[in-house]
Amino acid sequence: MKIWTLLAAIVLGTGLVLVFLQLHPPKTLRIAAGPAGGAYDQVAKRYVEELASDGITLEVIETAGSVENEQLLAERQVDAALLQGGISVTDPEVEAIGAIFFEPMIFLARSELTLPGNPALWRGLKINGGRPGSGTAAAYVDFLAAIELDLLANQTVAIGYDDAISALIADEIDVAVFVAPIDAPYLQRAYGHPDIQFVPLDHSNAIARRLAYATTVTVPTGAVSLDPVIPPEPQSILALEARLAITPDLHPALVNRLTMAAKALHASRDIITDPDAFPSIDGTDLPVNNAARQLITEGPSTWHDWLPYWMAAQVNRTLLLLLPILFIVVPMLRALPGIYAYIMGWKVWQHYPDIRAIEDELDENPSAEDLERMDAELVELDDRLSKVRLPAAYRQAAYHARMHVELVRKRIDGMRAA
Repeated sequence: MKIWTLLAAIVLGTGLVLVFLQLHPPKTLRIAAGPAGGAYDQVAKRYVEELASDGITLEVIETAGSVENEQLLAERQVDAALLQGGISVTDPEVEAIGAIFFEPMIFLARSELTLPGNPALWRGLKINGGRPGSGTAAAYVDFLAAIELDLLANQTVAIGYDDAISALIADEIDVAVFVAPIDAPYLQRAYGHPDIQFVPLDHSNAIARRLAYATTVTVPTGAVSLDPVIPPEPQSILALEARLAITPDLHPALVNRLTMAAKALHASRDIITDPDAFPSIDGTDLPVNNAARQLITEGPSTWHDWLPYWMAAQVNRTLLLLLPILFIVVPMLRALPGIYAYIMGWKVWQHYPDIRAIEDELDENPSAEDLERMDAELVELDDRLSKVRLPAAYRQAAYHARMHVELVRKRIDGMRAA
């Protein structure tokens, strides 16, 4: 049995090596973020720090925004991307880790302007709707459609967020639209500036209903600043849900690690978000990766406490890969001794039909010539049996067969003497 134990160990060891090679993830991945210094860039850099704790290098790709991020993801030039809510994904295979934070749609204007609360009544304004390729530009176009405001009712310009703040201060534009976390770095410049005001929108719930991917959140009094108090009253504002999207071929361990990073970075409470609201499997407008869904809804398994992340991330998958070995290969290995014994026995048993045929012929009163022929056949058969190569444990079957041949030959000798 030692040979079978050794064989089983080799098969299992080979299986484990193959599993290890398949499950061990690459050490580098790329994420499409946004403009340098922007909110998405800041979020991506937090992921860099989080993943570095497990030796994973996350390369942040600077882009114009969500529209370009989606293109890079579809072309497989990046492994993951931050996508603004409402940005259509052309590749049906792209999946989501989940929605990861609210992005309010914030309108800032020159302080001296008296704007109608209903944005459908805005006329003759110079409005920055976000630079080309950004999620803001796409959302602004959808916003105008939702409120049924003609694009030509106001002059639209397309500049970056930092430049838009400077343009407001310099009185070069009247209104700027931002789709970004409420604590985005560039917004901090604007909050409390004497030349800039926060523009509350009337009918925000109705507008959100017209935007399939939007909701409303409440910004409490003093959320932005307590001195001065900004906003002076609670404000209901439009909000989109940013998504972390991935390519379908991203290594499962990295999917798992990105999900755990999202839980670590986005589960805390902030001004407009309750604790543990994110990451969320709702509001993604994308198919959610199954492993990410399970991690978000059920939390990590106990394996995460004492196994390397890439191994803990795939214990269930590993077990599934090992199941064929455990439930198919192992029983086969147990059956091998029986199969081997059958093969050794068959080397002898295949000669028994010849012996039986001669015995049947002896019952038919054969002639002297037939007896001579049958005896010669038995001699030749005995010679073949003597040359069958068998391990010592299986030679007994050959001995029995040769004894059987000898008994039939004695019967032939008796019939000759009669």
